[in-house]
Amino acid sequence: MIFKKTFKKYFFVIILSGLSLPAVAFAEDCLTIAGTGSAMMSMKILGQAFEKSPGGVKLKIIPSLGSTGGIKAVSQKAIDIAISSRIPTGKERESGLSVTEYARSPLIFIAHRDVTVSNVTSADIVKIYKGERAAWPDGRRIRVPLRQRNETDIRIVKMISPEISQAIDAAFSRPGMLIALTDQDNAGMIEKTPGAFGISTLTQVITEKRQVKVLSYNGVTPSVKNLASGSYPLVRIFFTVTQKDLSLPARNFLAFMRSVQGRKMLEAAGNFVVIR
Repeated sequence: MIFKKTFKKYFFVIILSGLSLPAVAFAEDCLTIAGTGSAMMSMKILGQAFEKSPGGVKLKIIPSLGSTGGIKAVSQKAIDIAISSRIPTGKERESGLSVTEYARSPLIFIAHRDVTVSNVTSADIVKIYKGERAAWPDGRRIRVPLRQRNETDIRIVKMISPEISQAIDAAFSRPGMLIALTDQDNAGMIEKTPGAFGISTLTQVITEKRQVKVLSYNGVTPSVKNLASGSYPLVRIFFTVTQKDLSLPARNFLAFMRSVQGRKMLEAAGNFVVIR
């Protein structure tokens, strides 16, 4: 586990150092985006359409940086746009960043496709994370990949109730628990591990075409419609983070996101779009 964290740290340093110098050189003919993994495929899909639109350029996605890495990269002008699942801190905004919420996607509970249940309740989640429920109704062992403690999805789920927060803390204290470092690692573990259960976002599952089972929560289907109506309570919020002095391709891409075509594409990708 220590090796994985160290690898990610130095991987980020290598990527950032490689990007920072040539960023200005390709600013007008290439658009670079990095950030939270759950939104990267939707950005890639948008980018493919943007490239064919008037004023469009090629979109380059930098993987595996996460929200914090994306914010750091854009603050150092190593990329054009960061996609973040949190608002930058006051210290992060000292470099003069512009932050705009653009969409919300249901935060969802997912399971391996062979799991037979279709719904989980808050009480179920407590029992699963505490280890009190070790098997599904068909006897298949429940396996729970965790995220890092400070990861956005974990923080959101812990906010549901004190009982769930305590249950997740208990899961972290058990030896041998799998820890997924990225959104893609997490989805991949659940997709490939029989009996697995975990957290994701609707937009990631849709855009990455993940072969997992999306579970209802307390009897409510996690859909964009239910999120918009307020009947589905769990949400992941996405922000664009940029320098205030934008390159022309970056301005054009943000305008494309706000266009009718861009909004429809984001909605089809499992997002409730809030930008106008």
